[in-house]
Amino acid sequence: MSTFDFNTIINALPVEDHWGPPTPAADATLNDIPYAPYSKGDKLGRMADWSTEGGKDGRDQRGRGGYNRFGRDQQVYGAGTSSLFSTQQAEDEASFSIVDNQRTSTKTRGGFGRGTIFRGRGGRGGAPTARGGARGGTLSRPSARNERQDGRGARGRGRRFGWKDYDKPQRNRDSSVVIKPDWKMLEEIDFNRLAKLNLETDEGEDVETYGFLHYYDKQYDRPAVKGVERKLAIQERAYYNPTTSEDPVIQQLAEKDEAQIFATDSVLSMLMCAPRSVNSWDIVIVRQGNKLFFDKRDGSQLDFVTVNENAADAPVESDSNKDSINSPQALSMEATFINMNFAHQVVTESDEDKYTFENENPFYNPQDDTDPLASKGYKYRRFDLSLTEEEPVHLIVRTELDAAMKGTGKQIDQFLSIKALNEFDSKAQGSGGALDWRTKLGTQRGAVVATEMKNNSCKLARWTTQAILAKADVMKLGFVSRANPKDNGRHVILGVIGYKPRDFAAQMNLSLSNQWGIVRTIIDMCMSMPEGKYVLVKDPNKPVLRLYEVPPNTFDEELEVHVEEEEE
Repeated sequence: MSTFDFNTIINALPVEDHWGPPTPAADATLNDIPYAPYSKGDKLGRMADWSTEGGKDGRDQRGRGGYNRFGRDQQVYGAGTSSLFSTQQAEDEASFSIVDNQRTSTKTRGGFGRGTIFRGRGGRGGAPTARGGARGGTLSRPSARNERQDGRGARGRGRRFGWKDYDKPQRNRDSSVVIKPDWKMLEEIDFNRLAKLNLETDEGEDVETYGFLHYYDKQYDRPAVKGVERKLAIQERAYYNPTTSEDPVIQQLAEKDEAQIFATDSVLSMLMCAPRSVNSWDIVIVRQGNKLFFDKRDGSQLDFVTVNENAADAPVESDSNKDSINSPQALSMEATFINMNFAHQVVTESDEDKYTFENENPFYNPQDDTDPLASKGYKYRRFDLSLTEEEPVHLIVRTELDAAMKGTGKQIDQFLSIKALNEFDSKAQGSGGALDWRTKLGTQRGAVVATEMKNNSCKLARWTTQAILAKADVMKLGFVSRANPKDNGRHVILGVIGYKPRDFAAQMNLSLSNQWGIVRTIIDMCMSMPEGKYVLVKDPNKPVLRLYEVPPNTFDEELEVHVEEEEE
């Protein structure tokens, strides 16, 4: 028997009967494929990691290769040899990019629909603040100047916006009135719609006048003597501000059909300046036949003066500062107290030398009131809001004047509207970056006034509107500060500045035609409704007005409780 030759037997078999991998000549599709090294010690990542920001040659966008950005200690298998399998692109496709001409918004929406909200205050729209909170916009990259001031040069991180505001409470304000389940919402008006309204009207005419005015003491216009401060004294005077439907003069004018719409200047000015408001407020509207009465509730927010309502870092009320003298409610009470006493202090009281109107004060009863009557003049003025002669619409508003000023030579007496701005603590939270009045009011008066226009835009707009409605010749603004920042019971008068109301309105960019357009829109809206009672409420956290239909006896219980408390 010959020697066993295994190779001879294998070669004699047909090719299709071979067992095992084919010879290289049998399948040439795998030729020129390099061998990828593999080690059993290699750590495998995910089978398909779609979250990795891949780039060319298996590298991410930062140029790092071979590591997963979610687990840097895990090596991505094959990252070091992936370039062996890369194909050469025939026409350099990597140099091409998709052109998208559609604008993509970078604005982030959040926080009650008011735009971008960062840690801290969610604002109503405006520029970024010095502390980093933005008001309704987006923040851009800090300038090179800020980077150099930060000490890290052009390659540094620059200024960090909002890092100090991480622990600030959100401004979730409460509504001025409780919305009950039986109230029916009829309309919702955004402030953007109100800003587009316009209506040209005349300056109005006087229908009736009541009361008297003391003359203004001009010594308060002089700069205070250095080291000597004028103290704000408490003035016990009788002052009246009844709502529209309780005014006996308005009731008589309504019976005579002198107009279809009736309001007071405090209520009407709030409606006219609604787009500037931040805090919640409400107005009661009563329709009787073809007449509308714009009223306020007893104890309404319209009777109180706000403080830094429009500031980027406005006073905020929390559980920790409810009893603080710098809480929003305490500051409002303090500002209201200052305004009432300041207007009475800067006049010279004299029974012989005063300006008297045609009729006496309609609210004063000498048998019931023991306090002397305050200097106050009431003008009932009529404005024509008609769009056509066929459908006349007239408004009568009760306006107020605080003092008179004697003219020089042949000039006639002038009427004044007197208000007071107050400073509580320039270093406290909620001051709005205000300057120190004691050191800056004499040298930088313009900067002080500009800061107050920014922080109290709604309040100053209301005061200016009331002065224009009353046709006042001059508006006097007093600057009153605390004698001690820690004591809200003692105040000093630092100075008084006078402005013409229309000139001051131009400085504040206050449009009277837009204000009258807002009033006419609300009037048309209510006149299209059936007779009844309605409430117009400003949303506490959104720039929105809502009109509700309420039962006829709404707020009557509150009035009865208030009357019982006064009788007791």
